[in-house]
Amino acid sequence: MKRLIPLLIVVLAAISCSQNSLSTDDFTIVRYEPQYAQGFELLATEQGASTLLRIHNPWQGAEATTQELLIRRNGEAIPRGFSGVVLEEEAKRIVCLSSSHVAMIDALGAVERVVGVSGLNFISNAWIASHRDRVGDIGYDSNLNYELLVALDTDLVLLYGVNGASELEAKLRELRIPYLYIGEYLEELPLGKAEWSIVVGELLGVREEAEALFAPLPKRYHALCELAQTAATRPRVMLNTPYRDSWFMPPVGNYTVQLITDAGGAYLYAENTTSRSVAIGLEEAYLRCSEADLWLNLGSLASLEELRRTYPRFAEVECVRRGAIYNNTLRTTATGGNDFWESGVMHPDLILADLVRIFHPELLPDHELIYYKQLQ
Repeated sequence: MKRLIPLLIVVLAAISCSQNSLSTDDFTIVRYEPQYAQGFELLATEQGASTLLRIHNPWQGAEATTQELLIRRNGEAIPRGFSGVVLEEEAKRIVCLSSSHVAMIDALGAVERVVGVSGLNFISNAWIASHRDRVGDIGYDSNLNYELLVALDTDLVLLYGVNGASELEAKLRELRIPYLYIGEYLEELPLGKAEWSIVVGELLGVREEAEALFAPLPKRYHALCELAQTAATRPRVMLNTPYRDSWFMPPVGNYTVQLITDAGGAYLYAENTTSRSVAIGLEEAYLRCSEADLWLNLGSLASLEELRRTYPRFAEVECVRRGAIYNNTLRTTATGGNDFWESGVMHPDLILADLVRIFHPELLPDHELIYYKQLQ
């Protein structure tokens, strides 16, 4: 027996050295190949159960920026030199900084794992609303409650960046709380946004269920696209309202513009071929509205009377006189949440059906609007 002990030590040392020789370059197996999303990779090794998530350019203006998170399973070794985030096994206690992250987790049947959010009053999710005593509100931006974040026994924070890295990132590293950027809001394709649910599924340990949930969605979406293209006309569509005396018009590659195009509409500012929204003056906005058959996405405006009172000059444009004004606020809460930006991320087919019904009512006569409403 004494002779076996040194041999066992040598064998265990050899195994340890073999494991520690693993590098991120060995993650060559594609665990899931995105078909529509551009911002993530899910990679594995030939033998191991761990997953390497690579998130690319997770905020506006990011260039060659990558975050890596290793989901470490079965006690497998961390790759040598790995400087990214390590999550042990699967996420069971999650803090979400965006309501869309809550929607993805809910769609995967795991909303009870959400223990914290940023802005509890702005979450539309029914389970969250009825379990406010079980979900902490960690606050916003520079006013984040780090003591609560620790007290929630958080094992994963889902982040997003706007024009740079989240202010929370450095503190999370200090507290050794794993985090991952979820960049679905940067995706231009509606299906690309929904496909980020595969990433969330991997974090939850239910990737196969997430794939099964996503798989039929493109077929439903594309069927509606094909139906919309049979329409004889393409209504001209105006978007948005002023912000500080400027009217921001999104680029043609924008998510909302893509939905308008897929629904058989014609966006009225198609000359914006950049990657960012362009600010136009109120005079030009008035001329564009005068040409519009429909006007969509008017912020918090709830009625035609409020529209006329807030922007009296626009009261006489043709689409306002006809009442062809639709806002994406049908599913809003009394505290300010808007489910269009929450569950709508997971249901681009339902949003598209709304738009087809608005643009071409003869094509979907029985469809009742889900996210949009006509202002009265």
